[in-house]
This record gives sequence, C-alpha cells and structure tokens, in this order.
Amino acid sequence: MTSMPVSERLGSSIKRAEQALNGAKHAALKPAGLTVPQYAALLYSSERPGISAAALARACGVTPPTMNTVLKNLQERGLIERTPHEWHKNVLETRLTDEGRAVMENADARAVRVERALAAEFTDEERATLVGLLARCAALLDSVRPD
Repeated sequence: MTSMPVSERLGSSIKRAEQALNGAKHAALKPAGLTVPQYAALLYSSERPGISAAALARACGVTPPTMNTVLKNLQERGLIERTPHEWHKNVLETRLTDEGRAVMENADARAVRVERALAAEFTDEERATLVGLLARCAALLDSVRPD
C-alpha cells in the first residue's frame, strides 16, 4: 500500500474546518447555556415540531444514544417536552416549550453570527462552489462506506 502525506489528505482539511466551526459555535453558544448538540436539537425541533429522537439524531449527525442524552438534559431543563405519538405509542415526539423557544432563539442569533461571518469570507460564487464541492465529498464518501 502506498503512503499518502498528510498535506495531501483532504480529510485532514475537512476535519480542521469542522473543528474550527464547532469551536466557534461552542464559544458563541456558551453564554446561551447550550452545547452545539443541544442547540442543534432545539433548532431542528423548532423547524419540525413532533420530530422523533431517531430523526433528530440523523439530522444532527450524532448516534441515537447521544441524542437521547441530549434530549434528557434538555427535558430536565424544561426546554423541551416529549409526548407519545398519537399512533405509535413507543415513539416520543419532541416539541420546544416556551422557555425552550426563547433559549433557542437567543442561541440561534449567536450561531447565525458565526455562520454570517463564515459566509462573508467568500463571494457568492465561491460559496456556491464550496457547497457543491462539499456535497460531492459527502456523496462520494457515503457511496464508498462499507456496510
């Protein structure tokens, strides 16, 4: 097998950008009292009221056990409520409480500042190119992942 220098590995650059983004969002969300996964769970729950823990885990890119821990913490803080689905009693639907919506809106304003600063670093054309390139990366990596 041929070795590949780290400098040629795209994965290292992608990982570094992801770590920098998470670090910036972590710092931005800290005053709102949320972690990045908690914020993501609140954000997706606000957009899709009644979303299940499994769907939230997929949307947030975490494992179901991790999402269950995140949801447990948010529920203990009174930021979400989880109720049985009307037809599927073993599925719990997640909805924000009024307090959860207020916390999410505060956190979202902070996260949006990070996203806007990142977007402002690129021209419209560069952003479109970057989004397209990252989508190609994700599609290729999904297609070659062993089952």
